[in-house]
Amino acid sequence: MVKNIKDFEYVPGLYTKKKPRIAELTHRYIREWDEERLKREKTTLTPEKLSPTICFSRIIGVGAVEIADILAKKIGCRMVERQILEHITGEMKLMDMTTASFDGRYPGKMSVYLSRLFKETTFPDNEYNRHLFATIFAVAGLGPTIFVGWGTHLVLPRDRVLAVRLICSKEYRTRRLAMIFKVNEENIERKLEENDLTQRYFYKKVYNLEKASSHEFDLVINCDFIQDPEDAAAIVELAFKKKFDI
Repeated sequence: MVKNIKDFEYVPGLYTKKKPRIAELTHRYIREWDEERLKREKTTLTPEKLSPTICFSRIIGVGAVEIADILAKKIGCRMVERQILEHITGEMKLMDMTTASFDGRYPGKMSVYLSRLFKETTFPDNEYNRHLFATIFAVAGLGPTIFVGWGTHLVLPRDRVLAVRLICSKEYRTRRLAMIFKVNEENIERKLEENDLTQRYFYKKVYNLEKASSHEFDLVINCDFIQDPEDAAAIVELAFKKKFDI
């Protein structure tokens, strides 16, 4: 049965595979990160650089979370999507925990990173951006991470990031989501247009940019031609290992 659009609410990042609730997943990550931090404190090894990170930028509806989820299991990274970052950023207790853990592993680095970032870019220097960017740094600093969305490749040190852009045609993403959610294609287009506007507004507000340029990325994958998420994940895995000699 095809549902009417009024019964359908598309949240970017949802797909057919059942996953733990965002709050549950976030708290599990925080607990694991804290356990890892305590183990490191018992040694004399303190990393001077952030762990290599994969940052996915995507057109809404292309299937980035599914690809990132597959990749995370392949290479042993945690996958942090938009909803998880929102949850951490929105809860001061979680934000304090992640920042404290980052400061413990990289003493004094947070202020250095943020100062350099705002000095070298045209990103608006305001309280919201500092809070968001601090969250991104803190999460990235807790261990190997795959980020999906939020322009994280523009925030983190570029030499520690494999930046990947996932693109596709309007027809592909409309067909993909209509099939997953059993919604009429002509109706789902309107939802995607709304999400596109929200994404562009965020990009302009936070980064003072109109759109993502292909020059920002190590790798661009067109999912019209590489449609199998397993294939896309394998390509990114190879690029990641080659770039960081893993």
